[in-house]
Amino acid sequence: MKYLLIIITASFLLNFGNSTYAQTKMSLTVEEAIDIGLKNSKLLNSSFARLKSSEAKLKEVNASRLPSLKFSAGYTRLSEVDPFSISTPFGNFEISPSILNTYQTKLSLAQPLFTGFKLKSSSDIAEYSANASQEDYNKDRNELLFNIRNGYWGLFKAEQFKKVIDENVVQVKAHLNDAKNLLDQGMLTNNDVLKIEVQYNDALLRQIDANNNLKLAMINLNSIMGISLDTEIQIVSSMDKKTENFEDADVLVKKAYEKRAELKSANYRIQASESGVTLAQSSWYPQIFLFSNLYYNRPNSRIFPAKDQFDETWDAGVSLSWDVWNWLSTSHQTEQAEAALIQAQEGLGILKDAITLEVTQNFLTVNQNKMKIEISEVGVKQAEENMRITTERFRQGIATSSDVIDAEVALLQAKTNYTNSLVDYELAKAKLKKSLGE
Repeated sequence: MKYLLIIITASFLLNFGNSTYAQTKMSLTVEEAIDIGLKNSKLLNSSFARLKSSEAKLKEVNASRLPSLKFSAGYTRLSEVDPFSISTPFGNFEISPSILNTYQTKLSLAQPLFTGFKLKSSSDIAEYSANASQEDYNKDRNELLFNIRNGYWGLFKAEQFKKVIDENVVQVKAHLNDAKNLLDQGMLTNNDVLKIEVQYNDALLRQIDANNNLKLAMINLNSIMGISLDTEIQIVSSMDKKTENFEDADVLVKKAYEKRAELKSANYRIQASESGVTLAQSSWYPQIFLFSNLYYNRPNSRIFPAKDQFDETWDAGVSLSWDVWNWLSTSHQTEQAEAALIQAQEGLGILKDAITLEVTQNFLTVNQNKMKIEISEVGVKQAEENMRITTERFRQGIATSSDVIDAEVALLQAKTNYTNSLVDYELAKAKLKKSLGE
């Protein structure tokens, strides 16, 4: 039984080692992560497919404005009937034979001349819809870029937290060792050592949380990039500690109005709705078409007497159709189109209000985090110096263990605040640029 357990344990360790070794590892900059995400995004591919569909629809509608050429053919077997003949004193004369097999071929050409602006309106609607789909694609692409950057810097933040927590664990452990040495020398009590041991256990718990948060952040980035979730990502890009100066909020809002893909898409949809009103009104007008047909039939019905042979004939003309009365269907369709136009216009206004609020909030958040960086950086230097002095005094027996614990907690909090402010500033800056349509 003992040897069996050894074998099972060895097998487990071997398999675990192999699976760990087989795990994909990647070192990525934020730009490389973006490239991978753009290639693998199912959402972006779906948006691109919608764009292609809109472009194909535009080509289809424009094709309906051009001449159409159709060919048709058929064969018919007729029942037997007596041939058409006349009787005279000089005998019976067959005027038209009975032809039982008939073959029809027809080539038709049609060209719309006037459709009450229906074809032009349909073409305009398709064109504006295609342009709107292009802007929708741009919006989805910008959303993906932001999500990748957000996930990347979120992973960076988790890594930095883990480093801070790991450093804290090392510091508290060193503090615990010093306390035990002082306990042996009779310079500390058991209660002082117990306090430090409680702090050490608390640091270990934070370390477990930090490791788990790091894994979750990595899984989140892998999911956004569309790669295997167990891929181990190594962050290469570093956080730029330099801050940017942005223009006033009012200026940024105007830039957002000019660049945001959602606004461009909404404007195109308003134009499409305007053309939709014209399309609905087109039924008030007559529809005029030019047509021509070429027949090659056996027998040809226009030739008399009928002959069991292929003969060619043709015709050409102009057709006109007009809905004189359709129980106000055109009026009702126009009302629907006008209501859709009002909805599109109001939707644009709602979108502008939302963008104004979004840009203003992001602008204030960027400035807030910029000030936090400056303050938290000073706080780290002060906490490090306080930790150095307190640790030295503790080793000399001047400071108490509670003083050291307080210094360690203050240093941990200061580093956490600094890391938070750096990453939060980078994310806020990315969010502001996204809200500007950049």
